[in-house]
Amino acid sequence: MSADAAPAVFTPDGDLLVPSAHARGPWDPDAMHGGGPAALLARAIEALETPGPMRLARLAVEFPRAVPLQPVRATATITRPGKRLALATAELALADGTPVLRANATLLRRGDVAIPDTSRIDDPPPPGPDGAEPIAWRGAGEDEGFHLTATEIVVPEREGPGRLGWFRFAMPLVAGETPTPVQRAVAFADFGNGISRTLSFRTHLFVNTDLTIHLVREPAGEWVGVDARTDFADDGVGQATSVLLDSAGGGRLGTAAQSLFVDAR
Repeated sequence: MSADAAPAVFTPDGDLLVPSAHARGPWDPDAMHGGGPAALLARAIEALETPGPMRLARLAVEFPRAVPLQPVRATATITRPGKRLALATAELALADGTPVLRANATLLRRGDVAIPDTSRIDDPPPPGPDGAEPIAWRGAGEDEGFHLTATEIVVPEREGPGRLGWFRFAMPLVAGETPTPVQRAVAFADFGNGISRTLSFRTHLFVNTDLTIHLVREPAGEWVGVDARTDFADDGVGQATSVLLDSAGGGRLGTAAQSLFVDAR
């Protein structure tokens, strides 16, 4: 990327996507944050051809290893075709073909279905991003990263368990493209364990080994809310669970969960 080019998390180079420093994560200066790579898998799945209009209802991502800050290739395949239900797999691999991320997805047909108002649950609206305070955190001793410069994060004041954060992209996920609603939801769902952490980055690791997202609808507007809590067990296992929200479309849009590997530094 030239010095005059606008910043982006990834820049295409043929069929490879080259990460910038804005893809970096909090744990290792040579590894990516999980949100960007997970969103690339969603991007590959959204590009699949289907018999009719379909959308992502579930995405289950496995992180078998940290994703190095190196060029990657995202591919996806339909494994169970169908007009109403389709299943897909996606993989993120390094330039030499080494896989670093994989995912399974459920796609459901888009249709017009009348839902009675009596079947809807109206949650009280959560505090929105307007007027919320920007979050201040650092990781791996760096000034650029997905959680630092690629994403704008604000946290409103609120009583109760867990923590609510609002997220939006500060730059394109892929240069020359506008992130889709699904890509935004997937990228920011990976922040659940970070926004609701009760352990310090300096004293502990609490790294998610997977990410499972269910979307009842796509987010509307730029902001995605992550209302998360983290629970720990004494044997070094944790779990972060999140309700995904938006401020422009009416609130709740899905859920996310992460298994955590926990250890003292």
